[in-house]
Amino acid sequence: MTWTLDPGVTHLNHGSFGATPAEVQAEQDRWRSAMEANPVRFMLEDYQPALDRSRTALAEFMGVDPAGLVFVRNATEGVNAVLRSLLPRFGPGDELLITNHGYNACSNAARYVAEVTGARIVDVSVPFPIDTPAEILERIHDAIGPATRLVMIDHVSSPTGVLFPAAEIVDSVDGAIPVLVDGAHAPGMIPLTAGSFQASFSVGNCHKWMCAPKGAGYLHVSEEYRDVIVAPTISHSYNDGWPGSSSAFHAHFDWTGTDDPSARLSIPSAIHTVGSLHPDGWPGVMAANHELVCDGRTLICDALGIAKPAPDEMLGSIASIPIPADLGSDNIFDPLMVKLRHRHGIEVPMFAWPAPPDRLLRISAQRYNRIEDYEYLAEALVAELT
Repeated sequence: MTWTLDPGVTHLNHGSFGATPAEVQAEQDRWRSAMEANPVRFMLEDYQPALDRSRTALAEFMGVDPAGLVFVRNATEGVNAVLRSLLPRFGPGDELLITNHGYNACSNAARYVAEVTGARIVDVSVPFPIDTPAEILERIHDAIGPATRLVMIDHVSSPTGVLFPAAEIVDSVDGAIPVLVDGAHAPGMIPLTAGSFQASFSVGNCHKWMCAPKGAGYLHVSEEYRDVIVAPTISHSYNDGWPGSSSAFHAHFDWTGTDDPSARLSIPSAIHTVGSLHPDGWPGVMAANHELVCDGRTLICDALGIAKPAPDEMLGSIASIPIPADLGSDNIFDPLMVKLRHRHGIEVPMFAWPAPPDRLLRISAQRYNRIEDYEYLAEALVAELT
């Protein structure tokens, strides 16, 4: 398999936007060529069967019923679809529960809904550093009250890299309260089974750890909510004007206007291609990436004299490390991150978290990484911080 990443750069930020192997890029090009050879026939005859095959492949990969699965461009769009569809259910005095480990874009969607409905955001403070998943479960359980109308949690926290005990949280929440799981990083990073999708709503990205092209994400909705959730873009399905889909729920998302569907149609290729990178298939890929990111984190923490902020078993394939505070680290262009990029050729993200000037450095591990990448990063960090 071939990665097309710049060999002159040390890529340690797979978690932000992923990387698509050449073989999957070629598959996407094949779909684009087929579409452009006869756009009318492709859209009216070929698109729906191909989309259904891709949905089936993704559902099998995740161990879920394809009836509850639709495609979105990314996890953020999936979160917006859910929150905007549920908007009439919220009003003054209601509470929407999120956590301080949440992805900013998705937390913003919840804040918007609260602002326009008069509801209130309850932002649960989950500690980091952290020792056990029980701390997460306890904090969320204690924050749920009689006014709680929605719980939104992460499966894998983007800023901290911590695995949330999503299934346990869902089980602990009163069934009358819908739970939305932001699993942007989950598919391809950690094993997913039907038990992982007991939440009312789950979203994920296929362009991250599955390495599909950008623009491929999913939303899974439990059966009781499928007649409520619609795509953010209302199109022909609203009055049954798109008859190719197997259900009204699918139809809302299968056709939202003319776009380039090649990313979502390339998901089966990504599943096959990346799964072939290890003799044990996808379980081997996930285990190897987990082991590498843990080893890399140990190496960096030792070099900087920093205690590990979470146990290895609470990590997937990303890990965040607290870095000494800097008064300039108030946005996504942290000065140290910029120095690592331009002075050392290292792509690695830094976040102001939980608020400036405190910050985190987050490393990733994918099959193109080697332990030497983390050794090089450790050397660069020591040079820039001392």
